[in-house]
Amino acid sequence: MRVAFCGAGAVGASLSADLINAGVDVTVIDPWASHVEAIRSSGLTVNMPSGSEHTRFHPLHISQIAELYEPFDIVFSGVKSYDTRWVAELMKPLMTADSVFVGTQNGMTIDEVSEILGPERTVGCVVGIAANMPEPGLVNREVTREGTWLAVGSLDGPVTKRVEQVHELLSHAAQVEITEDIRSAKWMKLLANIPEMLPSGILGAPLMEAANDPEVRAAMDQASREAYAVAQALGVTFMPSLGIAASDVPDSNQYALDLLDAVLARFSQPTTRVAVLQDWDKGRRAELDAFSGYVVKKGLDIGMPTPVNQAILDIAKRIESRELTPSWENKALLVAAGQA
Repeated sequence: MRVAFCGAGAVGASLSADLINAGVDVTVIDPWASHVEAIRSSGLTVNMPSGSEHTRFHPLHISQIAELYEPFDIVFSGVKSYDTRWVAELMKPLMTADSVFVGTQNGMTIDEVSEILGPERTVGCVVGIAANMPEPGLVNREVTREGTWLAVGSLDGPVTKRVEQVHELLSHAAQVEITEDIRSAKWMKLLANIPEMLPSGILGAPLMEAANDPEVRAAMDQASREAYAVAQALGVTFMPSLGIAASDVPDSNQYALDLLDAVLARFSQPTTRVAVLQDWDKGRRAELDAFSGYVVKKGLDIGMPTPVNQAILDIAKRIESRELTPSWENKALLVAAGQA
């Protein structure tokens, strides 16, 4: 199989390295020029809990896609959710009718991919991993491969040959499950992301530090309950996720709170900074529409108010407009948002 990985950030680079070291034919593509040049010059270093791993490969600059002619069987995307559309369009000429596009990213990007490539070429992926990239060519992965959890599935549900191949490939990097309801599985990850991504990012604090503050945790929980209510109204199936056993899935909004506890226990270290905060640290836009923004939008679609997530989203937008900076000085705003 010919495999492409477009977007070699903290997650994409780490997963790509695992596939390359397993002997898979992987073409890695990334838009960050400094990152590409650092890997070309010195290779990629991934700091695992067990020690550092070094992988040599030759990534491509995004402009070099125009120099490729032979199609790929499987295209993985590791870009930010807001970049999904243009990456799907960019890779479309390098895909056949049998190729699939796999979004190893946050957010409900399966719908955007399906609009561009069709549902038959859309494979969703739920990602449970903790990693960061402090500088070009260097990834800190805070969870072992055995502790990393992924779920994959086709948009329409059937377990196709391509889904099985995606499962096999990603099994070099994580514990992987196949689901026949990828939309609900993606919603479960969204419920886990809602209390962590924007709230801890707004505070400029590691996730554990933020969640251990009782007043902040109360605001996080309110955002979770609200997101759960929207999912319930949309008819989402609540299923095991992130290692939670089926017998431990409660028939109440406590499930959304349990997901945050699972993230804290399984995927977080005292220094873990969420993806939103990592983006802000680098001066980049964060995926606001993939988290509280998505809940607000879906709530509007069905006429369900989402005041807590709207208030949290508004604070995040003030940070992106440079009116505020990520800081514990925003705690009062966050607490008030939880009471909206």
